[in-house]
Amino acid sequence: QVQLVESGGGLVQAGDSLRLSCLVSGGTSSLYVMAWFRQAPGKERVFVASISRSNPYLDYADSVKGRFTISRDNAKNVVYLQMNSLKPEDTAVYYCAADEALYGSRLRHSYDYWGQGTQVTVSS
Repeated sequence: QVQLVESGGGLVQAGDSLRLSCLVSGGTSSLYVMAWFRQAPGKERVFVASISRSNPYLDYADSVKGRFTISRDNAKNVVYLQMNSLKPEDTAVYYCAADEALYGSRLRHSYDYWGQGTQVTVSS
């Protein structure tokens, strides 16, 4: 059973940076396409970024393009989300997701495995 555990969230000021990590256990991360989603209070969970299994194809939501970077270290079974120039509107619970597909999707239902989430709060 694949398990995902996020870490790295916290309270920061606008303009600061954070790096989220997602540790994959119970499976080999290189066999999964990985993604980050986020859910703000009272809103739906939405796509942030994804990285394909190999020859990494990266995809980003328009709202984070140029500020966030997704990457993976398959040797460590970890996926990262580097978040720079954070804005108050980036405040949300961030979730890591995984699927056995080759390429990522922006759709929540495309992912079979989810972490519990990590809170990111950006103050103005």
